[in-house]
Amino acid sequence: MSHARLTFHGAARAVTGSCFRLETDHGQILIDCGLFQGSKTEKELNYRPFPFAPDTIAAVILSHAHIDHSGLLPKLVKHGFAGPIHATPATADLAGVMLPDSAHIQEIEVEQFNRRAARRDRGKVTPIYTGQDADACLALFRPEPYDTWFSVLPGLRARFWNAGHLLGSASIEIEVAQAETSPMRILFSADIGPDYKLMHPDPEGPSGVDYLICESTYGDCDRIDATADRRRKLLADEVRAAMHPNGALLIPSFAVERAQELISDLGRLIAEGALPPTPIYVDSPLATKATRVFAKHHRELEEGAVLMKGLKSRHLHFTETREQSIALDRIRGFHIVIAASGMCDAGRIRHRLKNWLWRDEGTVLFTGFQAVGTLGRILQDGATSVRIQGEEFAVRARIRSLDLYSGHADGTELRDWIRARLPIRHDVFLVHGEEAAMEGLAARLTGIVDPAHVLRPELDEEFELTAMGSQRLAETTPRRLPPEKVARMDWHNDVSRLILEINDALRASPDERARGVLIRRLRRALEAEDGV
Repeated sequence: MSHARLTFHGAARAVTGSCFRLETDHGQILIDCGLFQGSKTEKELNYRPFPFAPDTIAAVILSHAHIDHSGLLPKLVKHGFAGPIHATPATADLAGVMLPDSAHIQEIEVEQFNRRAARRDRGKVTPIYTGQDADACLALFRPEPYDTWFSVLPGLRARFWNAGHLLGSASIEIEVAQAETSPMRILFSADIGPDYKLMHPDPEGPSGVDYLICESTYGDCDRIDATADRRRKLLADEVRAAMHPNGALLIPSFAVERAQELISDLGRLIAEGALPPTPIYVDSPLATKATRVFAKHHRELEEGAVLMKGLKSRHLHFTETREQSIALDRIRGFHIVIAASGMCDAGRIRHRLKNWLWRDEGTVLFTGFQAVGTLGRILQDGATSVRIQGEEFAVRARIRSLDLYSGHADGTELRDWIRARLPIRHDVFLVHGEEAAMEGLAARLTGIVDPAHVLRPELDEEFELTAMGSQRLAETTPRRLPPEKVARMDWHNDVSRLILEINDALRASPDERARGVLIRRLRRALEAEDGV
C-alpha cells in the first residue's frame, strides 16, 4: 500500500504560520511555509530550526503570497531547500515584492533591537533571513496556471483552483498515486474568500475528495449581509465619523490586496461625492510595489477598472522613503493614512500609532482579523494604554472595526463551500483558526460531515492518511509549543500589562509617601519570589 503522511507544522489551532508537510513513497513536499504572527512566544518559532530537514523537501506548493503562508520560504532556502516552488503567476509576482520586503523589515528591526540591546548590555540577534536569501528563493518559483495539472513528484500531481481570497490565491488539489487503487485525492482549501469580495469571483474547488484540509478563521462568525454598495456606505460612515479639523484616520492594513481594496473604495466615494475631497496617504513601500503588481494583473480582477481609476485619483499619495513617512506626522488638517502591518505588529503603522493613539482627534479603523497577542488585538479588545517598542502610550483615539474587507469567508460561507466539496470520503481537518472559530465551524458542519471525522490537529501533529481513513500517530519528537501556548497571550503580554498597571498605580498615588509604600511592597514581592 502506498504511504502518505501529513504533518501540521503551522496554522494548527492558530491562524498563522501555515505549513503542512506531505510525505509519500516518492518524497516530501510542503504546502505553504509561512511566518508565525501573534504573541512573542509564537513569533519566536520563526527563529527556531525547522522541525524537519529543509534539504529533504523536494518541492513546495504555495497557495498564495500572504506572509503567513509564504514568509519562511527564504529561510527554507537559506537552510538547504533547492527544489521548485509551484505557485500561480500572480502569486509569483506578488512574492517578488513581498519576500524582499519581509527580509528588509527583519534586517531593519533586528538592527534597531540590537541597538537597544547594546545599551542594556544584552546579546545580539540575527535576522531570520536576508535580502540575499529572498532573492535566492525567488529564483526557485515555477508559475503554474489555474485548472491545469502539473507534476510535483513521480506519483504526485497537483492543480490550482481559484480561492477568491487574494490576487493569485488558490486552493490546492493533490493526487497521490496508489498501487492497485485509484489515486488518493487531498484538497487544501488555503484561505477561502467571502461573498462580495471586491476583486474576485466566488471560490471554486473540486468535489469527491478523500481528505479536506480547511481553514476556519471566521468559522464561528456571521457577517452582516453587505453588498459592495453597503460596504462602501459603511466605510463612508466611518470616515465621516472620524473627521476632525486636526485629526487623522489610521487604517492598519495588509499591504497586499486590503490596501488596494481601500484605495478603490475611498477613491470611488470621493469621486461620487459621498465623501469630501480628502488626502489619502499609503504609507507602505510594500503596498506601493504591490499596487504595481495589481495594476499589471488588473484584467484578471473583477473590478480591475475601478482599481485603476482609484489609482489615478489626485487625492492619493504614496510615501516610499523614510523621510516621506516621517513627514506625515507634520500634516495639518484631516487626512487618511493606510499603513502596514494589518495587525500593528511591524512596519510603519506603529510609528503612526505612536503619534496619534494618545490624541482625541485620532481614529484607528481595523478592517481585518487581529490575532491573539498582537497589538491590533490588544487595541481592539479595549486597552486603555499600550506599550510600543518599549514606550508607553495612553489610548485616547477612537478604536473602530469594520470587518467587511476581510479576505476570509465567514462561517456560513465556509459551511457552504465545504458542502459543495461533498462527498468527502474520509476526514476534514480544520486549520487556520483559533479554538472558538474551529468549534463554531465544526458545529455548523453537523449533518454535513460526521463529527467523528472533523479533526482539529495540533502543532507538529502527524497523521497517516490511508485508504480507510486517517490515523493519528504517536509523538516521536517533542512539540515546539504545547497546545495551551498556541494562540494565547503570553508572559511578554503579561509583563507589558503589569508595567502599565504599576505606572497607573504610581500616578494615582496621592503623594510621595504612598508611592514609596507601593514601591516597597513590589520590592518585597520580588524578594519573596527570589526566595522561593
